[in-house]
Amino acid sequence: MNKFPTDYSYLNGCPLSDASIRSENSDFLVKEIPAFEPDGEGEHWYLKIEKDGENSDWIAKQLAIYFNVSSKEIGYAGKKDRHAITQQWFSVCLPGVKTIDISAFDTDKVRVLAVEKHSRKLRTGALKGNCFQIRLKDVSDDVDLEKRLSLIVDGVPNYFGEQRFGIDGGNLRRGVALLKGEFKERNRTKKGLYISAVRSWLFNHMLSNRLKHSLWSDVMAGDVVMLDGTKSHFVVDDIDDIKRRLQEHDLHITGALWGRGRSICEAQAELWEQEQVKGFNEITAALEKAGLSQERRALRVLPKNLEYKKEQDGIWLISFELPPGAFATSVLRELCNISNNAGRNR
Repeated sequence: MNKFPTDYSYLNGCPLSDASIRSENSDFLVKEIPAFEPDGEGEHWYLKIEKDGENSDWIAKQLAIYFNVSSKEIGYAGKKDRHAITQQWFSVCLPGVKTIDISAFDTDKVRVLAVEKHSRKLRTGALKGNCFQIRLKDVSDDVDLEKRLSLIVDGVPNYFGEQRFGIDGGNLRRGVALLKGEFKERNRTKKGLYISAVRSWLFNHMLSNRLKHSLWSDVMAGDVVMLDGTKSHFVVDDIDDIKRRLQEHDLHITGALWGRGRSICEAQAELWEQEQVKGFNEITAALEKAGLSQERRALRVLPKNLEYKKEQDGIWLISFELPPGAFATSVLRELCNISNNAGRNR
């Protein structure tokens, strides 16, 4: 039996329909929603780049080579899917440079869409979210899909997506072995990735159990809630008022991102979270020892500006926006049983 199962609970039961995604990169479009507009001044050049089948790290390395600068001089707000067509901003620091020629950077897979100047480097997390346009193919039950599309406007479980855990859960397995001292990783980036997978699994595990025990929208005494669109959170006081604000999508109940320090949950909610991780004391203790601090993450995510249309029988085009850190695949799993074709034709 898998001690770390990933068959998480559904909000509206298991979907009846099957569907496939990413049979072509053009079936999965991602456009970054920046947190600010470049101010037109300074030594940092901002490049809006569209890439087809390339990952963000690779683009950053190519920019460093193109401009003959250290990789530290390149910035971007977040990593985007490789098996997709994506648009995002990158920055490169070029002190004293008045003009740049970026025309030679374009290829059949990479295009520079815009060039601006800004006074600061583009930092990780400096974005409002991402806009997704996804084509579902081979949809086996159009009626069930359309019914579920009408339900997700009220939110879906904010699970970390399967890509966080690696192919066949490899990142999670390595992370557990790493925390138990059964495996060593010298590469700091990979080490952080593996540990993050374990922390993410614990969050998903507790979120799944809240759904399983009908506590998805039921506020417990001592629960911590988060303001929609922010990281601001607080312990509930007036439960009736909190319930009203949850229904209005102003607030979301949160779950623990495990780390050192006592959880800010209180009373019933604190006891409930402690109960959920009882069988994983060795893991939670190791996460605390690793230096991670307690954080909170919303249990619910709202797919905003949701639009959808049936292009023909079995093919649907869906678009929505998500905040930073939310996964489009976690929205899709509430709609249908997804077959991911990413990379199969390469």
